[in-house]
Amino acid sequence: MVILMYLLTLGACFCLVGLKTSIYIRQKRKMSFRKVNIIVLVLAVVLFLLVLHHNFLGLSSLLRNEVSDSGIVGFQPIDFVPNVPQQAVDGRQEEIPVVIAASEDRLGGAIAAINSIQHNTRSNVMFYIVTLNGTADHLRSWLSGSTLKTIRYKIVNFDTKLLEGKVKEDPDQGESIKPLTFARFYLPILVPSAKKAIYMDDDVIVQGDILALYNTPLKPGHAAAFSEDCDSASTKVVIRGAGNQYNYIGYLDYKKERIRKLSMKASTCSFNPGVFVANLTEWKKQNITNQLEKWMKLNVEEGLYSRTLAGSTTTPPLLIVFYQQHSTIDPMWNVRHLGSSAGKRYSPQFVKAAKLLHWNGHFKPWGRTASYSDVWEKWYIPDPTGKFSLIRRHMEISI
Repeated sequence: MVILMYLLTLGACFCLVGLKTSIYIRQKRKMSFRKVNIIVLVLAVVLFLLVLHHNFLGLSSLLRNEVSDSGIVGFQPIDFVPNVPQQAVDGRQEEIPVVIAASEDRLGGAIAAINSIQHNTRSNVMFYIVTLNGTADHLRSWLSGSTLKTIRYKIVNFDTKLLEGKVKEDPDQGESIKPLTFARFYLPILVPSAKKAIYMDDDVIVQGDILALYNTPLKPGHAAAFSEDCDSASTKVVIRGAGNQYNYIGYLDYKKERIRKLSMKASTCSFNPGVFVANLTEWKKQNITNQLEKWMKLNVEEGLYSRTLAGSTTTPPLLIVFYQQHSTIDPMWNVRHLGSSAGKRYSPQFVKAAKLLHWNGHFKPWGRTASYSDVWEKWYIPDPTGKFSLIRRHMEISI
């Protein structure tokens, strides 16, 4: 069609030139004063044809490029599994993406977290459940065989190749590297079409409407909002033999020159990355993922993280990248340290008022001993496959 239009236009222009030229010849002696006008007209027509020809070539080139680029696949380490049947939602509501990691040994935690979110909101929530290939079928069976079968979700396979050369096993650490703890670094890849998202760990229970957390205001230029470790809801916790877990010196090795050159005050209040709201547009604009990977690689080469806080491999790069460049969330949306000991640190009234309870620490609510396990169990859904069970339940049965 484009070629036909081009030929018709070209033919019309030549006819116009021929007509004007014929008139010029017949009236040469009588209208010699129009000679200049005819020449200008001819030149204008020639110029028009040249421009049209150039545009046609440019369009052809563009079409060729579009065809050839259509087969190019970008950096897509993420595999989306099709949605399960979705519940009816108001199409006018903004979708709230909630990203949560779900490892095989902690799958019950992710299920309880999802259940608590779903039952405490009427918003249009889409769960992006990040896991590894070996866990996807188990997770899908658990969801489809329970009251969660109507939620809107996507199971996302996390490609561990993303971490090659960026993390290493530390013989002094009692535990091996857990790949899914780094999923939060790759939010724009996990949720490619969203402008904003919530990330949360699997050891949480949500008691408020997730819409309120999603609506957390972020300052201009800030890609994320975290809960400060010095806030009023989370007291300064002392880890046995490790010192304080509420400032930068607890996570970074200030003896290293590269850390000192950053001019970050060691006494700066740290933040907890187990729950945060991300502005993904700003995240991509600032290349946050690339910045985080940079510090991961440098740590592998130079050992920049503090050794006092065992297992803290994800927090340090976030602290560096977001130093004095993050907004804050309401402290009641990350009431944490419930897993730092088996004892109870908060009053029943405070626990009930909390919007989100976070069992960060070694004592998980699905484990043998944990604080406020009765609160967590209200949202736990037993595994229909029988693969996952609460450890304390086994202990009680054996007794």
